[in-house]
Amino acid sequence: MARIYQKVGSKNIEEFIALNDGVVHELDNRTFEIAVRAETYLQEHQDYEKEIEEETGVRADGHSFIDIERGKIDRYVVLNDERGQNAALSIEYGRDAYEVERTDKDGNTRTIQVGAMPGLYVLARASNLPKKRKGRVNP
Repeated sequence: MARIYQKVGSKNIEEFIALNDGVVHELDNRTFEIAVRAETYLQEHQDYEKEIEEETGVRADGHSFIDIERGKIDRYVVLNDERGQNAALSIEYGRDAYEVERTDKDGNTRTIQVGAMPGLYVLARASNLPKKRKGRVNP
């Protein structure tokens, strides 16, 4: 009768398989492919924002970018917007319309309307995952 051991040396069987050279290389390749597709989707939208900027004169800053994070075993493709308004969640899933109060240098307060935006689902589309809303976003 065969025995199945839960460990290989000092590692769990799952960790042993995950750290196998072939598995690591394939995971790196797939992560890179997803990141390239995500970057393409994000760039398409940023190019579209530049066209709108030229037509309307309203400046749209495309501060977000795609990054790859690597853990001991896992790989992560990340939509990073730390240089801008930390809006990665809104870029991926969309946002409701809202109002913002701004105070100018003279101390005058005014209310600005910010329109709703549908999600781009950059990461979901790049990784061939279903587009699912998170939370209460109603564009």
